[in-house]
Amino acid sequence: MLDLTKLTRQMQGLSQHLTQEATASRQRLENAQKYFQEACKSQQKFVKVQEKWRDRILFANATPVEPLNTCIDIPVPPKIHTVVATDGSQIAPNHHEIAYCYLLNIGRVVLHYGQNRHPLLDSLPEIFYRPEDLYVSRQWGIKTEEWMSYRRTASEAVVLSELTKNVKATLTDDIPTLAMVDGSLIYWFLDQLPFDAREQILPPILEAWEKLRDAKIPLMGYLSASRSIEGMNFLRLLACPHNTPDCVSFCPNQMEKLPCKAFETLRDTTLWSTQLKPGQRSPLWRSNSRILDLYDEQRIYFCYVHVGAEIARIEVPAWVAENTAMFDLALGLMLAQVQKGYGYPVAIAEAHNQAVVRGGDRSRFFALLERQMIKAGLRNVGTSYKEARKRGSIA
Repeated sequence: MLDLTKLTRQMQGLSQHLTQEATASRQRLENAQKYFQEACKSQQKFVKVQEKWRDRILFANATPVEPLNTCIDIPVPPKIHTVVATDGSQIAPNHHEIAYCYLLNIGRVVLHYGQNRHPLLDSLPEIFYRPEDLYVSRQWGIKTEEWMSYRRTASEAVVLSELTKNVKATLTDDIPTLAMVDGSLIYWFLDQLPFDAREQILPPILEAWEKLRDAKIPLMGYLSASRSIEGMNFLRLLACPHNTPDCVSFCPNQMEKLPCKAFETLRDTTLWSTQLKPGQRSPLWRSNSRILDLYDEQRIYFCYVHVGAEIARIEVPAWVAENTAMFDLALGLMLAQVQKGYGYPVAIAEAHNQAVVRGGDRSRFFALLERQMIKAGLRNVGTSYKEARKRGSIA
């Protein structure tokens, strides 16, 4: 039980810290705006420097593929269109429950506009209980709980591809369709996985994306409250005091206070909130994350969009970014989703609502599992004493 009386004593220090941080953030933003104006004048020069010294730069940075001062109005989408989205949730394995297993639940949403068709809102649950599902990750030193989340990411992509294929088969070719997922398309966690583990996660995702590409349906990742600094790190090239941005030689320890960190912790979205008007997008950027070398032809591009309530980061594969008509259409459909969802894409929000496993769902899941175990002739079915005591108090 949380003691609010004791907690109140700490609030004054927290508020003072936040006030100081707000002042420092404004100073960093002013500094970043100066470098941004300079970068707009000499963009190609620093893009060439970035490319030349790419292997010697130790911080994540992106490459602008359009002029930095680009602020483009997003076109109005057609009234007749379809949006497809998936999102996932899970019940994690617990040794104190009646059985050691985990469940993935993928929410599916299909919304048709201007077509007089019923939407699809449901979920696909899948239970994992076999030893090869529960313990396969331990050979790589990966906890089952972590492996479960990786499997969920792959399942979201595969289900999205299959769902979109089924939807496309019922639509005429001239009805625009957008496939959306919540979060980034750059799966940073893959960089830490051993090769064999990665081969079980990434190939199904890329194969699903290829099916969307073949069907000519744009894929988009929507990031709300993005913490990315890839764009800001491009400006660090201008702030570098050395003749060349050779981090390996001059600044091998990136955790130190370096001269090029003139606006450290400032997010991309903070800068673009000063540049964009509602309904506009920033220039396209190409991410240079190392893990994208494994994506083959499906490298990830991104831009920032002023959706009204916030600056959202939008990620798309290369085959979407390089098709101007497809990209513009996808952005228009996305912005319409945000407006319909009062600040957040309604399709993604509904996919989350379909996927989320609430307390009541969890209880019914284990009750169903208990009945099946008793029916199968198992005895002493129940939770551990520890779990039973945690669910109630006798004090």
